[in-house]
Amino acid sequence: MASNGSEAPRPPVIGLSTYVEEASFGVWHETAALLPYSYVSAVSRSGGTPVLLPPSGSSPARVIALLDGLVLTGGPDVEPALYGESPHPETDRPRRDRDAWEIALCRQALEAGVPLLAVCRGAQVLNVALGGTLHQHLPEVVGHDDHRRVIGQTSPNLVRLDARSSVAAVLGVSCTGRCHHHQAIDRLGEGLEAVGFAEDGSVEAIEVKGSPFALGVQWHPEDNPDDDRLFAALAASAVSFRAGGGTGQVLAGAPRSR
Repeated sequence: MASNGSEAPRPPVIGLSTYVEEASFGVWHETAALLPYSYVSAVSRSGGTPVLLPPSGSSPARVIALLDGLVLTGGPDVEPALYGESPHPETDRPRRDRDAWEIALCRQALEAGVPLLAVCRGAQVLNVALGGTLHQHLPEVVGHDDHRRVIGQTSPNLVRLDARSSVAAVLGVSCTGRCHHHQAIDRLGEGLEAVGFAEDGSVEAIEVKGSPFALGVQWHPEDNPDDDRLFAALAASAVSFRAGGGTGQVLAGAPRSR
């Protein structure tokens, strides 16, 4: 039905990749699709309509065609076999269904030009999806545990950002990111650029070169309800994407689906 011009514009639809884990709720204990509500709240506060995307038998291309933006969320470690390595003793057990689903969503989003924000594990998924590798246990590389000081609790870390980057355009040349990760980006994937670094030199932010909005941060912006700037920037880019007819050019480094 055509708009009469008085209707409010539809909020952008933002997909959120989702865990599938054994969980207890009420009297039940069973496999559940779940996500910390902080992601949902951040998208909602920023003007988006959040939609959860658990691994399923759905076509990634068809799912991406329904979205105006995508958030690849945090979670357990990406399976090392996906970047050609054997697991480190500290690496989590693999969630192969989630890895395959999120890598497929990531590649489809890049191919379609759908705005993408990748958070913590999501940034690592983005890197692996484009052929990059990961440090499996960062304390062995940097010599400390500052990126994950307390299990189950994020901790503040200073991040320096490239002034020319899209992230810096939103956050400035530095920010305090709330981190909880023991892995990090090692070799960059094709078409990616490192644009944010911790004081120890580890990569904390990446961007897809030439993309209007396709970036990953190693910290958890959803864990700071007083600062929704990254989610607001994603929502604004999603509105522009939809206004442009939902079409985007294939980005350098983004593999086409087979």
